[in-house]
Amino acid sequence: MRHSFLLEAGRWTLQGSWLERDAMPVAVKGMTLVAWNRDNWFTMATKLIFPGSERPEIALQYKGRLDDGERHYSFLLQHNLFGQIEGEGWIGPETIVQRYWVLSDRQRRSGFETLHRVSNDAYCMTGGILVGHFLSSTMEAKLERQQTQT
Repeated sequence: MRHSFLLEAGRWTLQGSWLERDAMPVAVKGMTLVAWNRDNWFTMATKLIFPGSERPEIALQYKGRLDDGERHYSFLLQHNLFGQIEGEGWIGPETIVQRYWVLSDRQRRSGFETLHRVSNDAYCMTGGILVGHFLSSTMEAKLERQQTQT
């Protein structure tokens, strides 16, 4: 089975819930754009908004490299709230798992995401952010690929 998210250029919408410690879930919506160049480098840009909430939007810009035939990759990420982040990802038969850590962060923030393939055009995503050893927030969402206009 071949993954379509991340491994192919495309535009994805995201819709789900964000949950923080001691708070009710809030709606989250977003968009992710994935692009590739000829040297096996990918870029991914994601923007998350929280309709009906005062929570600030989140903007993420990834740059990583995945060689043909490889099942793991590393990436750099610029996060508008956390700053510079490094991470790694593993590509499994049914899921893509990413783990990341914030650089030069006294709070020792880190996180993870798991994207489970439902179909070529849909993934279920779960993720969380940790502060030290404690979970501080989670997100669950559905990603759907947007069809390109020809």
